[in-house]
Amino acid sequence: MKFLPIFLDTSRGPILLVGAGDPVRARLRLLLAAEARVRWHATDGDFAVSGLDAAAASRIEREESDPRNADLGGVVAVFCAGAGAIGESVAARALTAGVPVNVMDDPARSSFIVPAIVDRGDVVAAIGTGGASPVVARRVRERIEAVLPARIGDLAAMIGRWRKTIHDHIPDLPLRRRFWERVIDGPIGEAVLAGRANEAEGSLKAIADPSAYAGASVPGDIEGRVTLVGAGPGDPDLLTVKALRALQDADIVFYDELITPEILDRARRDAVRVPVGRRVGKPGIGQDAINRLLIDAARSGRRAVRLKGGDPFIFGRGGEEVEALREAGVRCSVIPGITAGLGAAAESGVPLTYRHEALRVTFLTAHKAHDASNVDWSTLTDRKMTVVVYMGITAAPAIRSGLLAAGRSPETPVGVFARATRPDAKTVVGILDHLPALVHDVEGGPAILVIGDVVSHSARWRNTNSFLQTLQMAAE
Repeated sequence: MKFLPIFLDTSRGPILLVGAGDPVRARLRLLLAAEARVRWHATDGDFAVSGLDAAAASRIEREESDPRNADLGGVVAVFCAGAGAIGESVAARALTAGVPVNVMDDPARSSFIVPAIVDRGDVVAAIGTGGASPVVARRVRERIEAVLPARIGDLAAMIGRWRKTIHDHIPDLPLRRRFWERVIDGPIGEAVLAGRANEAEGSLKAIADPSAYAGASVPGDIEGRVTLVGAGPGDPDLLTVKALRALQDADIVFYDELITPEILDRARRDAVRVPVGRRVGKPGIGQDAINRLLIDAARSGRRAVRLKGGDPFIFGRGGEEVEALREAGVRCSVIPGITAGLGAAAESGVPLTYRHEALRVTFLTAHKAHDASNVDWSTLTDRKMTVVVYMGITAAPAIRSGLLAAGRSPETPVGVFARATRPDAKTVVGILDHLPALVHDVEGGPAILVIGDVVSHSARWRNTNSFLQTLQMAAE
């Protein structure tokens, strides 16, 4: 984030607008929509503008003097659009005076940029790209426009009118937050968005005990809960909508070592973040201690999210945590995530099942060599079975030996998919006989091993073999 989004209070003073043509008129309409008082220096002397009502027109001060000598005292901000060299001079003077300034399409001379805006009255969404691509910002705005309810601003305005009253009834911040969440997500919010504002106001006024409505058994006594959330293999765009909602509702987030910063950024800004990750061969908090943290958080009335890489119930020890929470009488739920094996396969074009070729899939984990020694490899020799191994980097030699000894062909295609779906993802393909060397080539984990003929359908396998065939033909 190169720029910090900030909303200017346009009631604090005038806005100085300098420029000419369509660009300056676009800025003028934007400023008038924000109820700003605009001091406009038209550099071409043309102050004509159409489509303004009387109230908006009354907030325009038309200035014919040289803007380079304009009085900047009390000015909230300076906007230059279509002003050429005059605008550049005004901007330089404003920067020297410490007045915020924007020069359209010129971030180097600006102290702030103007985002793409979604305007819903009291609800305003600003989308920026750091000045790099206004077109991208507009495309994002269009998508938000398509999904944001037309009356969401009315809902915010109603809450604003009732905010102090509810604050007086519910001094506890977490409980007050839950009250408003129930209002927004329930029948009252639905009524506002449907245009039945009077009905919604009546329903809100009829709430006799706001604390009880918010979910407290007695005033100030909040019932906490724990949600186990699958974060997927690493790409934040693979989070489910339900997972995003849980992260936005969380008071505290306990997260694994494999959770990327981009995923953590999807959590509510004021949520407490607690790392509880453990990696093979490194010290870390034990599972019993994690269970205790989750239980304590819920008993203190907080909504806790246990954020896990992949899916909580696939080699994520989610089952153990759910059992511990149930035994402690703590409410809990699970939001599934895309497990790393599926993410790696999809990204690399490996169909884990394939008609007439791969009829079964087995998922197993092998942290260390002794884990591999406990696997009955004889059950995994069927050529029509795809084997997906989690956390198998350290145990790769033992996995190779076990499968070969059980009778799996040394020529079986194998893929090693490290850091799947992340920007630093790396894929190496080869054959089972070369598995230890392949693991070494991905330069660290976390990694998924996929063993089976389906690996030959991946783009990496086809490209690798095509290259080798070209070399062979050239040599001949």
